[in-house]
Amino acid sequence: MSQPAMPDRADVIAMLASFGDRDTGAVAERIGSLELTWLITKVEERYEVILELSDEALHQMSTVSGAVTVLHDALAGAGHG
Repeated sequence: MSQPAMPDRADVIAMLASFGDRDTGAVAERIGSLELTWLITKVEERYEVILELSDEALHQMSTVSGAVTVLHDALAGAGHG
């Protein structure tokens, strides 16, 4: 089984939309703390990793754009991509 592709902006928005079963258009740029927890859990499940994120990385993930960047870096460090 091949590894899923690195998450892009659309993937992150889709994962966030699954929190509360929302339409992707209803996902705001700013990510709340519960949404962030949900997103990290979804990424860990999808990529079968445990993300070890610093406080700085978590702070950067307060936006969708920041989350995409941090997830790319974290998953690349975990051997994905």
